Amino acid sequence: MTSAAFGLLTLGLLVPSIVLHEVAHGWVSLRLGDPTARNAGRLSLNPLRHIDLFGTVLLPLMLWSSGAPVFGYAKPVPINPAYYRDVRRGQLRASLAGPAANLLLAGAGSAAAWLAWTLGARDCRPLAWAWLFAGAFVEVNLVLMFFNLIPIPPLDGSSIVPLFLSDSALPTYYRLQRYAFPLLLVVCWGVPALSGVDPIGAYLRLSVPLLFNVLVPQ
Repeated sequence: MTSAAFGLLTLGLLVPSIVLHEVAHGWVSLRLGDPTARNAGRLSLNPLRHIDLFGTVLLPLMLWSSGAPVFGYAKPVPINPAYYRDVRRGQLRASLAGPAANLLLAGAGSAAAWLAWTLGARDCRPLAWAWLFAGAFVEVNLVLMFFNLIPIPPLDGSSIVPLFLSDSALPTYYRLQRYAFPLLLVVCWGVPALSGVDPIGAYLRLSVPLLFNVLVPQ
């Protein structure tokens, strides 16, 4: 198998990782009393219900081809915080469910990698490929987890911000969130292009390998 074919196959691992990330948001929101995602049919594991052409297909391909850490996103699962007893903490729990799902998936990939390694991945080609794919699955999910934990809207980590805002400031914060995606694009691509400083890339290059080296045998 060529490195290009391996790279494209590992990109396929991104789809279930993103889908389960989004389903986790909706499932926890449902547990908190919000049926919005369920009523919209977004608790399904069918990828076609979640795929976003740019975020799930084009963006990962662009990042992979440029050698950057691969991540992406699906169509956000709709939630309605008005159902929560405590809006701020409910949003935090529903938001962190996505990164938590990616951490669990990374753990599953780690178990597979260790199994292949223990059975002799260093001396058996099929086991070596199993170890490589399991490691790629771990890496994909760690990138998704750490990236989404950044406290910048619309990423999941930004759900911690309302905990520190007053009731009067909260509506203004929510109004500003409509500009969140352009802001994220500026931070991810505009700042590095104009200044040569890549804070998001530096953060991922520091955080992902630290945990990856613990989870995947080398």
